[in-house]
Amino acid sequence: MLKPLGNRVVVKMSKAEETTKSGIILASSAKEKPQIAEVVEVGPGEEIDGKVCTMHVKKGDKVVMSKYTGTEVKYDGEEYIIVKEDDILAIVQ
Repeated sequence: MLKPLGNRVVVKMSKAEETTKSGIILASSAKEKPQIAEVVEVGPGEEIDGKVCTMHVKKGDKVVMSKYTGTEVKYDGEEYIIVKEDDILAIVQ
């Protein structure tokens, strides 16, 4: 498994919507890049002035992220994105 360092988080993106709410099937070029992801692993936190700042997200959280952020990684046949915790905008509850 990928274990992020510092204040980084490994997430797995949600699937893009295939159809609209009214039932229209979208072409792949019309699909919006999803911004909701599930947290897979969380780093230990960032050390600032000798003090470790705790992370606000935890494994299993659904989060909203900034568009076009992070580093895409393919590991063990799955696609993940590694982002800094600062790029996570909200936790979905």
